[in-house]
Amino acid sequence: MAFTADDRTTITQLISMHGHLCDSGDLDRLEDLFTPDVVYDVSDFGQEPLRGVAACVAAARALGELNPVGHHVTNIVLAEPEAAGDRVQARSKGLGVNADGTVGSVTYEDTVVRTPQGWRISHRTVRAHRTPLGGRL
Repeated sequence: MAFTADDRTTITQLISMHGHLCDSGDLDRLEDLFTPDVVYDVSDFGQEPLRGVAACVAAARALGELNPVGHHVTNIVLAEPEAAGDRVQARSKGLGVNADGTVGSVTYEDTVVRTPQGWRISHRTVRAHRTPLGGRL
């Protein structure tokens, strides 16, 4: 299937919606963003990758008050889709604002796939930013 400008807009909105759903506590709507078998790789934070939407919801609920009060996604860049146009690599930046005012920065590396329900994230790797210039000083 051809990859269109509408697909780009839809994927950008999909990635942006993650922060809205998390910040409003609408965790039961994460299936609107992710495939049922999503791999949510948080190994950069010393945790095992989460497998499946239910695991992502459970992890967010387990964090409780330690969840950021604001997830801000920006700088979304989509690579050219694979030949069939049903799989796209995306990168975006994320800022997490905590209740105490501290802020963290990450990069999201996503694989986004076309499903019968529309575009969904099938794999997300979250990479923390801990040093300026990616540590290349």
